[in-house]
Amino acid sequence: MVVSSTSEQLSVAAKRLVHGAVETVSQKLLSQAPAGTNPMKILGSLPGVMFQSDDPQGLNTWSIQIFMHGFQAQELGMTLDGMPLGELAYRNYNGLNPVLAISSENVQRVNVSQSAGAEDVAATNNLGGTLAYISSDPHNKFGGSIRQGFGSYSNFHTFIRMDSGALNNSGSKFYVSYMRNDGQLWKGYGNQFSQQVNAKFVQPIGQDSRISAFFDWSDIHQFTLPDASPEVIQNLGYNVPDYYNGRQSGLQAAINAANGIYPAGFDKLADKTDSAYYEATNNTQDLFGGIKADIRLNDRLTWNTTAYGHGETNQTTWTTPYYPSPNGSPLSELVKEPEIRRFGIISQLHYNIAHNEIGGGVWYENNAYMSPMNAYSMPNIVDGRLTSAIPDPLGNWTHPFAEIYNQNYSTNTFTAFVNDTYHVLPNVALHFGFKSVLSTTRVGDGYLNQAYYGAGSRIASSEGLTTAEAFLPHISGDWHFLRHHELFFDISENVHSYAECGYKLCVSPFAVSQEAFDQTKSSLHPETAWTYAVGYRYNDQHIGASVYAYRTNFNNRLQQITSGSSINPVSTVANVGGVTMNGVDAALTIMPIEGLSLTNSISYNHATYDNNITEAGTVYAIKGSQVVNYPRFMYKSRLSYTWRGLLAYVDGSYTGTRNYSYTGDVKVPGYWLANAGVEYSLGNMAKYSRRLDAIKNVVVSFNVANLSNSRYISTMGENGNPMNIASGAMSFQSMLVGAPRMFFGSIRADF
Repeated sequence: MVVSSTSEQLSVAAKRLVHGAVETVSQKLLSQAPAGTNPMKILGSLPGVMFQSDDPQGLNTWSIQIFMHGFQAQELGMTLDGMPLGELAYRNYNGLNPVLAISSENVQRVNVSQSAGAEDVAATNNLGGTLAYISSDPHNKFGGSIRQGFGSYSNFHTFIRMDSGALNNSGSKFYVSYMRNDGQLWKGYGNQFSQQVNAKFVQPIGQDSRISAFFDWSDIHQFTLPDASPEVIQNLGYNVPDYYNGRQSGLQAAINAANGIYPAGFDKLADKTDSAYYEATNNTQDLFGGIKADIRLNDRLTWNTTAYGHGETNQTTWTTPYYPSPNGSPLSELVKEPEIRRFGIISQLHYNIAHNEIGGGVWYENNAYMSPMNAYSMPNIVDGRLTSAIPDPLGNWTHPFAEIYNQNYSTNTFTAFVNDTYHVLPNVALHFGFKSVLSTTRVGDGYLNQAYYGAGSRIASSEGLTTAEAFLPHISGDWHFLRHHELFFDISENVHSYAECGYKLCVSPFAVSQEAFDQTKSSLHPETAWTYAVGYRYNDQHIGASVYAYRTNFNNRLQQITSGSSINPVSTVANVGGVTMNGVDAALTIMPIEGLSLTNSISYNHATYDNNITEAGTVYAIKGSQVVNYPRFMYKSRLSYTWRGLLAYVDGSYTGTRNYSYTGDVKVPGYWLANAGVEYSLGNMAKYSRRLDAIKNVVVSFNVANLSNSRYISTMGENGNPMNIASGAMSFQSMLVGAPRMFFGSIRADF
């Protein structure tokens, strides 16, 4: 049973026992956004969820950031058709970003669990909840779909899908799709290009069983908008291009800056050299897929098994003025070149007997991750002439002149779960389950370039850490009373295994110097969280109302502590103690007449640090401060109206003040953001001309993002967060400016 809470299929699953409070966002709602929009951006309309990106489609992987109830993306479990997508990170180490795993048009729905239960999910990081992507199946009839989008700053989005239909009496079917998205950065210069191929095959077996296979190939080549600091924004403004222009004149300006000759206005900055640079790009290719068997062994017993694999190569670049090329140029290109090779298997059994739904299963994954960074020569300019051609920043970099650092990781993960949902009465159910986790990571082949990092520098190497939790419980209950009312509760504990990444790039205890690792390893423990939640919902034909209250005790929180320049900061990963979160979400949807829907929601999250931090002999008074990067208050609203083939909507949101520094002495102000859209479905084109009978439906749409052209800070903390003003918070570059007003349109035809 699914009860819709809005007319756009933003719905709540009435059976919420196995995964806590589960909300479902369907393709119908996803398709109303600008063509190609990241589904996570739509999830950001849910209470308690904050999505940030510096582009309106949410496709720039450097800037993608999502929080749920104070938990950041790396603490949310993510899967596609049950296959683990690992931690959401710019340079993935154990998975891939969902936008690289599946084209948005192929997403049937996303199930969102904002509680930390979901013990059957293949994840070791779901402290704050789970995003479960479900891909659409091939259609039973032969056909296809084409969507062509366009927008501001030369944006073009193309999606083509072909469905085979049933190929034989057994029902074999498949689809193949191709997606291409292209556009220019909205400030500075640079292209953002991505393309993707998806394919899915389904073979029914009898009436209730099937075998399916999913394949994904993605290829992105993106310039990334540079990071800003409070100082840059205050002195140079929101829209100052932080790149030099990409041509020879821009390269000359970058060379001048490296030699101490800066553009006008830079005299106001404490960090003149690093406030603008020549380029930064991301070039990533992924191969991902799996085969799944869903077998009904008898009327009561089902068996589901998935085998999957994933490979990724990555080159993220940055032109640095801090490491000269051997050809005499004061610049060089630093290229991080991580690779992933992982495979795994998931197997589960589900047995129904009497009033019980019993489940159990295991998940195993082996992941090999390499995280080197190399330096490549950039051309010099002598007497106005280039000494060599300017390399293509979106191309393949070869023949480095120096290795800067390297680490090789190997991780073996095993989880097992058992659960039971007992239906006490037809309208009352209780759930109990637990998960066991064993994950071991070892790191070796450590190397640091002492010419870059200083004599005697060593990276953590030949080290290992294990996350072992035998009993992580999950208890929940659900009671449907009267006709439209529902009460539920959810209690769970979960654990986050240790992260991995390149040197100083994330909250990984391995991605630090050997000295820093030795100083902190005795105090490091895996992050754990207890979450207690209770909720109420009411749904009828005209009203949908909900209240969701929660408390989370987050223990052994690991945080990257940085100070100094963002180029070569002093960086450690420290146990910052506990975080206590108390929060509530409330939402009300009113549907007074057919086709008209108004939704309003508010979210309050009081998430504060339980302890002060002592770093390098200095005590930082962060106890009682709101956690960084996540607001205490959010408000969201959406008004939509449908009439025949016409749909129009406008939405607005307020994101409250966020702490940039841990002590809270540097904050980012709150902001309002509004979007609007309209679409019209022409229906089957045969009613206009018999010759167009093959075109089953045509939909045209128009969208405006950032309707009021608000200036605001979107993503924060992508390079970590500073402690306070005294440690350089004002000049620390770890925030991204939100995109201005943009316009998008598209036309879709189904065959």
